[in-house]
Amino acid sequence: MTVEPATAGRGAGGGAPLRVVIGEDSVLLLAGLVRLLDSAGFEVVATAGDGTALVEAVERERPDLVIADVRMPPTHTDEGIRAALAIRSRWPSIAILVLSQYVEERYAADLLSANTSSVGYLLKDRVADVAEFIEAVRRVASGGTALDPEVVAQLLLRRGADPLEALTQRERDVLALMAEGHSNADIGTALVITDSAVSKHINSIFAKLGLHPGDTGHRRVRAVLRYLGAAPTP
Repeated sequence: MTVEPATAGRGAGGGAPLRVVIGEDSVLLLAGLVRLLDSAGFEVVATAGDGTALVEAVERERPDLVIADVRMPPTHTDEGIRAALAIRSRWPSIAILVLSQYVEERYAADLLSANTSSVGYLLKDRVADVAEFIEAVRRVASGGTALDPEVVAQLLLRRGADPLEALTQRERDVLALMAEGHSNADIGTALVITDSAVSKHINSIFAKLGLHPGDTGHRRVRAVLRYLGAAPTP
C-alpha cells in the first residue's frame, strides 16, 4: 500500500496539519488509522474508545475532523453515531467522517440530514484503499462530502416515491457520482464526457430540482440529499 504525501493533511495554504480525533474501540483498526493519518500529514490529537469519551475529547481538543465508528461500547449499537450527531449539533464547524462495518441506512440518513457539508459515511473496508481513503478524509475536512457507493445504493433503496422523474438517465448518472463525492473532472472521466458536458448536466439537474443560483455553495449537496431521499423537498 502507498500513502499520500505528508502535505495531504495540511490545512489551507499548506499551513498547520489538520487536527483529528478518532473514536474507535478496535485496537488494531485504531492503530492503523493513527499510523495512516500521521503518515499522510494529519495530526491525531486524541483517540476515544466509547461515545462519551469521544465527545469529551472533542470538547477538549476542538479538532478539525472527527472520525468515528458507528458502533461503540458499551452496547455496540449506535453510541458512535449518536456521539457524531451530538458533535455536529454542538460544534457544527467540525467535520465528521463516520466508519461502519456495513451500511446502516437510518444512521446514514440521520447524519446527512444533520448538516450539508463536511460529512462522510464510509464502510471500513474502504480504509484498505489508502489513497482513496485519504482523499475522502481530505475532502470531508475541506467541507465536502464522501459517501460510500454502498451507502448511496442502500439509501436509494429506502426511498419511496421517486422525486427525480424529470431527470434523464445521464443526469441520474451524473448525480449518482456527485453523491459519491466526485468532482466534475472525475465525473467526466467516469462517464467519458467533457467537463463542459458535465457542467451542463449539473446545471440542468439544479434547474429541474428547483435549486436556484442563489443557493450557490449548497446546491450540489442539496441535490445529493434530494437524490438520496435524506432531506425533504423544500
